[in-house]
Amino acid sequence: MADCKVIRQREAFEGKQGLTYFSGISAETAASKALCMHLLEMPPGATSKPHFHEAHETAIFMLEGTVEFRHGHDLEHVDRVEAGDFVYIPAGVPHQPYNPTDRVAKAVIARTDPNEQESVVLCGPPKPAA
Repeated sequence: MADCKVIRQREAFEGKQGLTYFSGISAETAASKALCMHLLEMPPGATSKPHFHEAHETAIFMLEGTVEFRHGHDLEHVDRVEAGDFVYIPAGVPHQPYNPTDRVAKAVIARTDPNEQESVVLCGPPKPAA
């Protein structure tokens, strides 16, 4: 039987997407078998590289601030996400979050891939923020 674990906030790491994450629950930190959960802080003007997660779903809860994200095959859709909003991103859907505001944005991100960076696939050069 596996043990429960408390994970204290650790040093930040930069993901393949070009954003800074704070490690939470993952295969590496908690021996998770099916999920990953981290804290994301996006400073003003931050933009990720366009990417998708091959076979894993993503759920996001926006804690504070406001961001926008492009999504779709050609990143043709744009949605605004504000504190208190939930976001669902299906497996394989390209997306690119960015922070067009002058405030730091914070979100909790969970994926059905226990290895945070294993299923990240970059789509090409970043599109400029709107």
